[in-house]
Amino acid sequence: MGRVEQDFMYDWNNIPRRATVSSFYINQTEISNFHWLEYLYWVKRVYGVDYPELYKKALPDTLVWRQKLAYNEPYVDYYLRHPAYRDYPVVGVNWLQATDFCSWRTDRVNEYILIREGLFRDYPDQIGEDNFNTEAYFANQYSSSNKIDGLPNLNPTSSGYRNVRMEDGILLPKYRLPTEAEWEFAAFGLIGNSIGERVVERRLYPWNGHAVRNPDEAYIGMMLANFKRGRGDNMGMAGKLNDNADITAPVFSYWPNDYGLYNMAGNVSEWVMDVYRPLSFEDMEDFRPFRGNVFKTKERDNEGLLVDKYDIPTYDIPGLIKYLSDFLDEAGNSLNDQESELISTLQQQAEDAKQQLADDNKYEANVIIVEESIEAIKGSDETVKIAPVLLKDYSSYIINRPGELRYRETKVDENIDRRNYKRADNINYLDGDPKSHLNELSWSNYEEQEQRPETAEMYIYPGQGLSQQDYASLINDQARVYKGASWNDRAYWMVPGTRRFLDERQALSTLGFRCAMDRVGSPVGLGGSR
Repeated sequence: MGRVEQDFMYDWNNIPRRATVSSFYINQTEISNFHWLEYLYWVKRVYGVDYPELYKKALPDTLVWRQKLAYNEPYVDYYLRHPAYRDYPVVGVNWLQATDFCSWRTDRVNEYILIREGLFRDYPDQIGEDNFNTEAYFANQYSSSNKIDGLPNLNPTSSGYRNVRMEDGILLPKYRLPTEAEWEFAAFGLIGNSIGERVVERRLYPWNGHAVRNPDEAYIGMMLANFKRGRGDNMGMAGKLNDNADITAPVFSYWPNDYGLYNMAGNVSEWVMDVYRPLSFEDMEDFRPFRGNVFKTKERDNEGLLVDKYDIPTYDIPGLIKYLSDFLDEAGNSLNDQESELISTLQQQAEDAKQQLADDNKYEANVIIVEESIEAIKGSDETVKIAPVLLKDYSSYIINRPGELRYRETKVDENIDRRNYKRADNINYLDGDPKSHLNELSWSNYEEQEQRPETAEMYIYPGQGLSQQDYASLINDQARVYKGASWNDRAYWMVPGTRRFLDERQALSTLGFRCAMDRVGSPVGLGGSR
């Protein structure tokens, strides 16, 4: 993996290397607008009355279509919801929203399996925390008057029925985003040009050869993907459209690769799980490589029992503090007195919530204080024009939904006897952590040692209490990798080895995603000998 046509960007962020990924499943197509509208309908039906902010969080950013010197308002108005675009890939979705969709899909599919197997009744009246969540169900924390008894309990010391367990093999593993290595492996589809363990023809794109047009006689000259052929040429000439798409195309367009996957080159770029680092593949393992691990464990009480699942939304309080600070910096003198006063109030409440979290008062922080902030925004008068923006942005900092099981990061003192890891957060490992910081000897390269920040961190970025002139990098722990070309990219980006990054809270009109799932057990199936 990592081979590109030519590194004309001179990023030097990829090198050809050999890696192994386990067998996995991946969507045949990108997630479409139709899929996302189903998701929105469910979120609004379940959370819309008590927690409308969860619906706001799930809404794609349709304003990504706007350009200062282009007329794209029709896409702003129609692309997501008009039935003409129902089978087009969803865009305007950030990394966090894509991850939420994967979690939601896990629960809906497993709920359907239980209904199909006669273990659950269809229960469309779910609301608030009373919604099916796979992990909460495994932990016996999902109860509903519509639930059937379950499987017969064959334990001789017990009687009656029990819930389905993971050991029964009835429910599926989690949906998730693919890792960068998995996505690249799937895009190349090398199964189609290999004999045994020998690749007989080098592949630049998800198809054989180095051309972007179909060489087959029946389709000769037709574009193999939806991309931008040249400046001002998004779809060719009138009467002979070279790729038959001005922006995106339906998800089943063009020819699939040898794995049967559509649009692994072109149409939209796609989010993957990884946190971006320029030199990731000099550091990462060669088996299932991935950067982004933050190890967590289920929360338990003093008796070792699992604590109750969330019955309220919880927020990223430090993220809200940073957001309000950045909002004030960006808005500057454009705020009127009432708006400035509101931001000041929200900042004080966010600091109070942070203190409550430090004292382990999560309910006080998330329900009392944050909800007070939301009510303050809603209750502001008509002179506060920023209220709708604040409401939408506050919703994007929700990190847990009612009905989900509680997790926390593992602690170092829990891993005293471990050799494979100590800390929970390993995003910076070997690239940004203390072991990779500049040391005092290397500081001699700078004119004035005192001009460098005391921490001498490799990736210094907004939010660390630094002034803008001290920023050293756009890269941080929220920078996520996205792969592949889009409808607005040149052919270079269709090479699966290319990689780019974007903040996990940002979205583009050229960026979508597809889901993946682990394959458990044999990589070739039951009874397979190879």
